[in-house]
Amino acid sequence: MLIISPTITIPAQEIDMQFIRAQGAGGQHVNKTSTAVHLFFDIHASQAVPDYLKQRLLKLRDHRLSPSGKIIIKSQDSRSQEINRQNALKQLQSMIQDANKRQKKRIATQPTKASKRRRVDAKTQKGQLKKLRGKPAI
Repeated sequence: MLIISPTITIPAQEIDMQFIRAQGAGGQHVNKTSTAVHLFFDIHASQAVPDYLKQRLLKLRDHRLSPSGKIIIKSQDSRSQEINRQNALKQLQSMIQDANKRQKKRIATQPTKASKRRRVDAKTQKGQLKKLRGKPAI
């Protein structure tokens, strides 16, 4: 069971995990044991995730989200299968929590007088510097 918020909890049946052999360094240990984890979570098939959150998840621009609406997370950082499993679940949890956060509406503001003055002063200073780059008068 994965707790996202006080109202949203994903049951373990909705999360599919496959244990595969990890890639990279590790010698014989990596070649013999299946410690890497592939976590699959189907957004469309989930009963626990509310519809508004499903829509937000599907709109995410994340490489872990497949075009068919599945979240695929691979974790192989550790030599331990259990630690890799926990890391994959944490990644899924943080991804769903980030999608659940409401973005604050941006309130457009006008630049202050001081910031306008600083901008103009910087421009005139840059112009003076460029004027000095010319050929010297003989």
